[in-house]
Amino acid sequence: MDDEIAKIRQEFNAAKQSFLKIPEALKEMPKMNPEGIYVNKNLRLDNIQVYGFDYDYTLAHYSSNLQSLIYDLAKEHMVNEFRYPEVCISFKYDPNFPIRGLYYDKQKGCLLKLDFFGSIEPDGCYFGRRKLSRKEIAEIYGTRHIGRDQARGLVGLMDFFCFSEACLIADIVQYFVDAKLEFDASYIYEDVNRAIQHVHRRGLVHRGILSDPNRYLVKNGQVLQLVKMLREKGKKLFLLTNSPYYFVDGGMRFMLEDSTGYTDSWRELFDVVIAQANKPDFYTSDHPFRCYDTEKDTLAFTKVDAFIPNKIYYHGCLKSFLQITKWNGPEVIYFGDHLFSDLRGPSKAGWRTAAIIHELESEIRIQNDETYRFEQAKFHIIQELLGKLHATVANSQRTEACQLLLAELNEERQKARRMMKKMFNKSFGATFLTDTGQESAFAYHIHRYADVYTSKAENFLLYPPEAWLHVPFDIKIMPHHVKVGQAFS
Repeated sequence: MDDEIAKIRQEFNAAKQSFLKIPEALKEMPKMNPEGIYVNKNLRLDNIQVYGFDYDYTLAHYSSNLQSLIYDLAKEHMVNEFRYPEVCISFKYDPNFPIRGLYYDKQKGCLLKLDFFGSIEPDGCYFGRRKLSRKEIAEIYGTRHIGRDQARGLVGLMDFFCFSEACLIADIVQYFVDAKLEFDASYIYEDVNRAIQHVHRRGLVHRGILSDPNRYLVKNGQVLQLVKMLREKGKKLFLLTNSPYYFVDGGMRFMLEDSTGYTDSWRELFDVVIAQANKPDFYTSDHPFRCYDTEKDTLAFTKVDAFIPNKIYYHGCLKSFLQITKWNGPEVIYFGDHLFSDLRGPSKAGWRTAAIIHELESEIRIQNDETYRFEQAKFHIIQELLGKLHATVANSQRTEACQLLLAELNEERQKARRMMKKMFNKSFGATFLTDTGQESAFAYHIHRYADVYTSKAENFLLYPPEAWLHVPFDIKIMPHHVKVGQAFS
C-alpha cells in the first residue's frame, strides 16, 4: 500500500511540473462560440415551418438597470401595502449576489444552488446574505442531497424576475435575522413573490420601462434582420407573450426605430400576435381568444375562429391555437427565456423549443479564457489523483504519508475551485456548473425542456435556415462545456 501511495505522490509531483506546460497546451484547445447554438436534441431546421417568440428577454433585450427597477418597486409595495418595516426602503439591489436557477427553501429560509442530481452545492447555500458552512448545512439538512419530501418546500427562481426576487428575499431574511425578529420563511417568499407579481401585473414595471426606454431597453436591429430573413424563406411567425399589447408595442417601436428597413408597423412582421397569454396556463387551459381593439383598449365579443393579419389577440389556449392555425407540433419551434412558463408546455405539446439564456454568452467567454482553463485543467488532474488515492486506501488504513498527501491534494483542489468560482459570481459561481464541476440543477432543466439553447434569438442568423443541428457525439451533459483536464491526464 505504501508503494501505491508513493506512486500517487510521484504522479502528483509530475502533475505539478506539468502545470507549467498547461498554458502552452491550452492554445491548442478548441474554444466554444459564445454566440453558438447548443443542441440537446437533434433539430433539422429545414423541417421547421413556424417560428414562435416570447417577448421579454427573448425579442426584447434589457439593460441591467431593469433588475433594480423591479427590486425597488417590489420593496416599496412591501413597505406601503404589506407594512414591512420602513427601513426596507433603504435596501439596494446587489447585481453581484444572485444568479439564475437558485432555489428558495420556504421551510428553512435558505437560498440554494443545487447540482444536476439535486444535491446542495457546499459553497452555494445562503441564509439571508450569509453563506452557510458545510457544518451548518449538515445541521439543517442532515445530508446535502435534497429528498423528495424536502423538494416540495423548494421554489425555483428561473425567470427574468429571479435576480431581483432572490436578492430581495435574501435581504429581508437578513434584516429579520439582524433585528432578532421571529419570522416564517414561507411568508417572506409569498410576500416578495406577491409584490413582484403585483408590480408586473399592475403595469408598474411596464410603465417604468416605457417612461425611460433608453435606460432599460437595448436597441437591436438584428431582431428585425432575423424576422425578415425567416419571412423571406417562407416561414410563418407568431409572437406569444404574457405582456400587454401597449407595452410590447412601445418596446418594439423603440427597439427597431433606428433599424434599416424598418417601416412603421412591426405587427406586419408576424402572422399572429397574442398578448396577455397567461403562460403557462395557456398550454393547458380552455380559455377562448379575444380580439383586442388597439384604439379603444377593449376586447371584442365575437368568437375568434381565424387569425386575421395585423390584428392583436388576447388570452386563448394552445388547443384553440392549433385548431385555428392547423400547425403541427414538430414543425413549430418556440423561443423563450423561462424554462417552466415558456418551454415546458410547448415541449410537452410536441413543439420544438429554443431556450434564450443571456448569461450563456459571458459564461462561455469566461470558459474560453486561458486563466479559467488553466485552473480547470489543474482541478481535473487533482480530482483524478484524489479518486485514485481514495480507491487505494480505506479510511481506517491511512498512514501519515497518506494523510499528508490527501491534505495537499485537497488544498490544491480547493484553490483551483475558488479561482474558477471567482471568475463567475462571487456568491454562487457559474449558472450552469457547480464548484465541483458538476452540471447545476438549472442545466438539468435546460437539458430536459430545451431542444436547443443559445444566448439570443439573433444567433440563428449565423446558421442557414436549412441547417441540421446535431448533438455533439462526445458530450457529457451540456454541449457548451469543454472538459479541459481530460487533454492532460
